[in-house]
Amino acid sequence: MRDWPTGRLLSTASRMVEHAWLEALTALSLSHAGLIVLHLLESGPSTQVDLAARARVEAQTMSRTVERLEREGFVERRSDAADRRRRLVERTPAGAEVFGRARRIEAELFPEVPDLPALREALLGIIGRSGGSRWTEAPTGTPAPGTETTSATPPDSPGGGTVVT
Repeated sequence: MRDWPTGRLLSTASRMVEHAWLEALTALSLSHAGLIVLHLLESGPSTQVDLAARARVEAQTMSRTVERLEREGFVERRSDAADRRRRLVERTPAGAEVFGRARRIEAELFPEVPDLPALREALLGIIGRSGGSRWTEAPTGTPAPGTETTSATPPDSPGGGTVVT
């Protein structure tokens, strides 16, 4: 493997991490998409439309994800006190707990690297150059998945399996 091109190494590492992360999330009754929603709800309740925009998925896709999280008891939908026509999605205590467990598992699951911030910056650069505008600016003005650098360990790492937020 030492003589493999960098792209092949990156692809192989990505697949291996993806499989390990999927197995860990499945044990928690979570999907990559569900973990992303729980992360987005860390800042407080949100509408499904806003969650879909921030996660860069269609509203219908977000609806299915929220329904699954609701069945698991990780989120609740409720009327907005300020506007009863609006429905808000809110993380439950069980959702906060499972999100915390996922973060701890992530820290245990993925190998330590000597300079995690440098690795994250390199990965963000690869995503930016490879994905173009799709991953550089979120439609709602929030940081696009993978562009937020305040946390050394993304919630759905790596790349939420698929999306780094």
